Amino acid sequence: MKKFAVALLCLTIALGAFAAPAKVVVYTSFEDPILNVLVPLFEKETGIKVEYVKMGSGDIINRAKAEAGNPQADVIWSVGGEQLEANSALLAPYTPKEWNKVNPLFKVGTNWFPFTGIMNVFIVNKNLVSADKTPKTWTDLSNPFFAKMVSSARADKSGSSYMQLCNVISVYKDKGWDVYKSMLKNVQLAASSDSVPKYVSDGEAMVGITLEDNAYRYLSGGGPVQIVYPADGTVAAPDGMALIKGGPNPKAGQMLIDWSLSKEVQQILVDQMFRRSVRIDCRDPKGLPAIGTIKTVPYDFVWAAKNKDDFVTKFQNMAMELGL
Repeated sequence: MKKFAVALLCLTIALGAFAAPAKVVVYTSFEDPILNVLVPLFEKETGIKVEYVKMGSGDIINRAKAEAGNPQADVIWSVGGEQLEANSALLAPYTPKEWNKVNPLFKVGTNWFPFTGIMNVFIVNKNLVSADKTPKTWTDLSNPFFAKMVSSARADKSGSSYMQLCNVISVYKDKGWDVYKSMLKNVQLAASSDSVPKYVSDGEAMVGITLEDNAYRYLSGGGPVQIVYPADGTVAAPDGMALIKGGPNPKAGQMLIDWSLSKEVQQILVDQMFRRSVRIDCRDPKGLPAIGTIKTVPYDFVWAAKNKDDFVTKFQNMAMELGL
């Protein structure tokens, strides 16, 4: 009997070594529609509890920095890639499963991984903006017709809004800041990036600068809106996710990364969230134009990361000057 008890104890310990981790702690800037689908699905499929804290991208990075000596989270789940690139020392290296299925176009990070392909667009309220007034380019947003009726998140708080700032500079080079300031004169700064398309759909703004999937959610939901891809060029790039170095549940963090890049989950993101997959074997969102038909501009994550502090300071000074 004693031998049986010892054997059972050894078996229990051995099985415990292979048991799924109990939880994963996540810092995320996801919109609620994505969290409400992915979190329950991951918990159901893996048995791992997801504890998440939702914050803006800038707040996520600041918190990870503050906790670097004693990390409290395992995964940063969907933030701007340039912020992850600028803080790659906080992140743990890892090679995800099925990494060979990820499009090389999106393998651009140091210690971080692409999550979905994202694209900057304008969302326009058709009830407030006639066809002849519809903005076609970034410079069109400086038209006095849109005075204080363009919605955008803050470039010092939102990763997607920072990418939009960099988008303008990438297109217009030395004149980029002049173009951006001219646009900013017409802007209402929104509290968060996911509130931008809502303001436009509700008629509180004529135009919003947002991500393609955010805009399409309101279009497909029957809102009085249309999507415009800037004819002078839009960035098509991955948003990112990463393992936090020294996180309390590293195995669970790796499992979440692998799961997020699986074909099944990537196709859910395409079909239900209207995001572009980073895999080579998933189809594009139904009802959205193929990337090849849109004028895109390359996005240099290293450049965006290297200049982030300087660009954010310039944005803050500009916003203060304009009383925003």
